[in-house]
Amino acid sequence: MNVDLVPFADIDLGILRKLKDGLEDVFGCPIKSIDPASLPDHAFDRSRNQYLSDALLDNLRKQKRKSAYLLGVTGVDIYTHGLNFVFGQADHDGGVALISLNRLRDERCALPDGEQLLLERSLKEAVHELGHILGLGHCDNTGCVMHFSNSLSDTDIKGRHFCSRCRPKLIE
Repeated sequence: MNVDLVPFADIDLGILRKLKDGLEDVFGCPIKSIDPASLPDHAFDRSRNQYLSDALLDNLRKQKRKSAYLLGVTGVDIYTHGLNFVFGQADHDGGVALISLNRLRDERCALPDGEQLLLERSLKEAVHELGHILGLGHCDNTGCVMHFSNSLSDTDIKGRHFCSRCRPKLIE
C-alpha cells in the first residue's frame, strides 16, 4: 500500500512527522510526505467561517499519484453539506481523504501532555479516513477505529486499530 501525506500550508510540520510515524506503525508501510497544498479561496464559506471539505478533496485529487492513496491534513475548520462540521472526510472512489486538526483540539490540548492527545486523536481520524478509502464503512464497535466520531469523546474512546471484524475486510 502506498500513501502520500500532504499538509495544507497551515500545519505544524512536527505534528505531521509524528502523524506520519504513527500511520507507518498502524499500516506497516512507508508513508511519503509530499509538498504542501494551498487552501483554495473558493473553498472558504465566509458565512460559516469554515472550509468546504468537498472542495479541499477536489484540490487533493489533482495532486494524487495513480499508484498511491492521498491523505491531506489541515488545521482549518471543515464541514460538508448537511453537517455542522467534520473531523475528516474520504472519497473512496477517488482514493483521497482529508482530516482537520481544528476540532480535535480542546482545552486539554493546552496542558503539558496536550500535544500527545492531539496527536492520538489525529492518528485515529487519519486511520479512520484511510479505512474508508480501503473500503470500510462505520463499525458499531466503540473501540474500533472505524466507529463514527460525532464528538471528541467518541474519538477518545475508540482505539487506533481496526477491530477483528473490520481488519479482514480491508481492501489492500
